[in-house]
Amino acid sequence: MSDELFSVAGQVVLVSGASRGIGRAIAAGFAERGAKVIITGREQETLTATADEIAGPAGPVDTVVCDVASLPDIEQLIPTVMGRHGRIDTLVNVAGVNLRKRSENFTAEEYDRILNINLRGLYFLSQAVGKTMIERQQGSIINIDSLNTYAPLKGVLPYAISKAGVSMMTRGMASEWGPHGVRVNALAPGFILTDMTNKLWSIPKMQEWGYANTPLRRLGKTEDMIGTVIYLASKASEFMTGQVLYVDGGMSAGLQWPIDLA
Repeated sequence: MSDELFSVAGQVVLVSGASRGIGRAIAAGFAERGAKVIITGREQETLTATADEIAGPAGPVDTVVCDVASLPDIEQLIPTVMGRHGRIDTLVNVAGVNLRKRSENFTAEEYDRILNINLRGLYFLSQAVGKTMIERQQGSIINIDSLNTYAPLKGVLPYAISKAGVSMMTRGMASEWGPHGVRVNALAPGFILTDMTNKLWSIPKMQEWGYANTPLRRLGKTEDMIGTVIYLASKASEFMTGQVLYVDGGMSAGLQWPIDLA
């Protein structure tokens, strides 16, 4: 029996950075549940292939090329989506990049690229979509945060800085836009197996460390993000805004002792 409390059927859902990984899984989750999904990314060929693979009961998944680091792309994205679909009920901000280096070795160009995509682009895409939601007096924005906002990992400092900004942006927009019926929340994944991270997590030392520090004793799958995002987009969370939900297998619950307890 379906429960309307958690339904997203009929919603118009825009997912940035959805051609692969977590974004792809989230877009597929909405499409499977009857939402009209629009996915964005930087390459039309990849978007088209993804859209064909995840089409759901609401019909084909729409695609729009958009580099969130480009303000002109964002400025064209919103009227394109509004012209085709008339509204945006839910925005999921997934687009993001990372680079592993020692803090003293990052160049200005590398720093700017990470911040421009992960924070600046997310801000202005949320701003553009938020204006349409404020006008309609309803809407949900869901940002992909990070475990790094609980405890920053060594070697990814600009990424951690960008995600700390996402946490504050989530709270700030929630505070400002709540009176207009617009909710803004975030999901912070733990260590998730994706095409980009499989190589890292195939290293035995990394696997051992990941399992030891995750109470559920496994790494996450991209599909593990779907339930929380559906919840945040549905009526079930209509009194929740400004929150960051950690979907991390319990890693942020506390430090794990390397000893057996009696």
